[in-house]
Amino acid sequence: MKPEGSSVRMATLLWIIAVILVISGIYVILARRDLLWGIVLIVIGFLVGPGGVSIFNV
Repeated sequence: MKPEGSSVRMATLLWIIAVILVISGIYVILARRDLLWGIVLIVIGFLVGPGGVSIFNV
């Protein structure tokens, strides 16, 4: 059983990583005109976030 503070920190970290990935994906699509990599980054961002399919949840 994990302490409550640990899960809150993990959720916050996952949100930060997800936001960075989605913003990076949008930047790649708009600035670099690389649609495939932008979509890949956005999808990974959605999967990593606490509301998505997280690989860190055991």
